[in-house]
Amino acid sequence: MKHRIFVDGRHGTTGLELGARLAARDDVEQIVIDPEKHRDPAARKACLNEAEIVFLCLPDAAAREAVALIENPAVRVIDASTAHRTASGWIYGFPELDKAQRGKIRTASRVAVPGCHATGFNAAVHPLRAEGVLTADYPLTAQSISGYSGAGKAMIAQYEDTRKDDPALKSPRLYALGLHHKHLPEMQAINALEKPPLFTPMVGPYRQGMLVLLPLRRELLAKDLDAAAVRELYAAYYQGEPFIRVIPFDDQSGFDGGYFGADGANGTNRLDLFVFGHDEEILVVSRLDNLGKGASGAAVQCMNLMLGIDERTALVGAAHF
Repeated sequence: MKHRIFVDGRHGTTGLELGARLAARDDVEQIVIDPEKHRDPAARKACLNEAEIVFLCLPDAAAREAVALIENPAVRVIDASTAHRTASGWIYGFPELDKAQRGKIRTASRVAVPGCHATGFNAAVHPLRAEGVLTADYPLTAQSISGYSGAGKAMIAQYEDTRKDDPALKSPRLYALGLHHKHLPEMQAINALEKPPLFTPMVGPYRQGMLVLLPLRRELLAKDLDAAAVRELYAAYYQGEPFIRVIPFDDQSGFDGGYFGADGANGTNRLDLFVFGHDEEILVVSRLDNLGKGASGAAVQCMNLMLGIDERTALVGAAHF
């Protein structure tokens, strides 16, 4: 018997990616609203209540509205929006967070998929918090650069259609300079930080792929570790993880003339962790596909766990255990 899946918001960027991933599988059946009833609230509600798993690929308000429409207690929800990532009763959809997280996702009825920037940040920060290397009051800063697809259909149209030849789009662009980015609440809550990090995101003039940078000062760490030792901590923490790859310390073998691109994990559900630096200064870099491990790939990974099947099913980039 096929698992019945409904993607609410299937025409958005994440919804389209998710739909394509599901369409390639023979173990799921997608519930689709009749095009003639596309704007019929009753038809949408019926689909929400018929599914085994509902994916929400919607703006926050619409995601909350969708959850309120679900009356069938057997329906399980995976929300890709920001709406429920720190909400009570919702499980954070990052299986690699710690050894207990997979079990929580497997049995959850409500799962919130992390934001793409937060995924890279949490992958770097959470092991250091869990192992007592970072204190709750460490003054964390982080930077990120992502392909323009992470901002959705409107920005994709700017770069590929309406403004594709605009010189203003030819360089990386900072945004959220009021320092209130929507991923900050989950960055703070998931890592039990006293204050959110000072986070500066950028959008780059390319479609897909992202880097999240975490600089650290050795003298401020709660444990005296140099950069190489931090890399070894990550390797031990993520040992056996199918989608987290910890790169050898200071490995620049994949660089292009000394330059490090953001697209090395594109087309996969993989997150690569790099550690660079020396005795005093440490730079941790997470590399991931903002549409893969940063969005639809992570959602499918959570679905696989919730359905009790191998979490690597139909996901590219998994290593063998």
